[in-house]
Amino acid sequence: MTNALPNVAKRLKAVGTKLLRMVVFFIGDFIADLKRYFLGDTADFPSPIPETVYPVLAGPVISLGGGGPDVEEGIQWMINQVRGGHNSTTKVDVVVLRTYGNHDYNQVISDMKGVNSVETLIVSNRQDANKAEIVEKVRNAEVIFFAGGDQCQYIRSWKSTNLEAAVRSVYARGGAIGGTSAGAMIQSEYVYDSCACEESVETRDALSDPYQNVTFTYNFFQWNYLRGTIIDTHFDTRKRMGRIMAFIARQIQDGIANSVLGIAISEETSVVINKYGLAKVVGRNAAYFVLGDHPPEVCQPRTPLTYYDYKIWRVPRGDTFDLTNLPNRGYYFRSVQRGRFSSDPY
Repeated sequence: MTNALPNVAKRLKAVGTKLLRMVVFFIGDFIADLKRYFLGDTADFPSPIPETVYPVLAGPVISLGGGGPDVEEGIQWMINQVRGGHNSTTKVDVVVLRTYGNHDYNQVISDMKGVNSVETLIVSNRQDANKAEIVEKVRNAEVIFFAGGDQCQYIRSWKSTNLEAAVRSVYARGGAIGGTSAGAMIQSEYVYDSCACEESVETRDALSDPYQNVTFTYNFFQWNYLRGTIIDTHFDTRKRMGRIMAFIARQIQDGIANSVLGIAISEETSVVINKYGLAKVVGRNAAYFVLGDHPPEVCQPRTPLTYYDYKIWRVPRGDTFDLTNLPNRGYYFRSVQRGRFSSDPY
């Protein structure tokens, strides 16, 4: 009996080590308000130093989801892009970031080709967003994915923190940044932030008064091909064309920019952007690229919007749109006069 105990201990230790190293373990770890969920293999996860242990990445690339059921094709696309192609032997580590929710992305992404590990970090306050161990996990990833939620909460919790800097570092070394719904909206240069986390404004109210309950955040994530843009999601389902038109008019009226491109993404649809700035629409529906390139006729508080001749490109799934050199054809014009569309904008 005495001799059997050491053997049992050795077997238990071996089983524990195998479970840790193979892909079968799942951790729910609580540190203050922070929740972490891990699924994958730690064997290839790089140590924070030296930096040369990072794999060579083929990005940076971006995936923007329009909300609703996720477009797994868009997530797999960015994973394949950064690891060098569908048949590459390189495997990547993915970090999912959110301010609330659960680990429902872990299994979906873990089952994708080329994934070494997936970890979900629920970071709901600035204190956690500055923790060294959280920053290290983000910095060591090759793919970052922002879940849906509330863009205002993301901004409050993450803007100007070490976590934000860590996400930027992943992009800078050729990684992938993806997100859906609010997780896509925070990636444009101009971010509609729900007016201090109040209820979101919708088309009718935004066109009636482009200033009431409409505020923006600047200088958050600024990716190369998304400068001069504002992103909106759930586009067809919630009929948000007037809303993004009001957002565009505000940037020009307020002196933020002379020209603004809105990227409006339907549900169950993603816009993926390669390292050369070529955007492709994948998923079930279309995306809209809405350009305001002149000042609005009337854009004032407590006054309905009047803005003539937005250029709109409707890009169906499978088609592309060059963000580096906007197409000089394929668009149609739509106007807003005293808060009403000149004709159906879709």
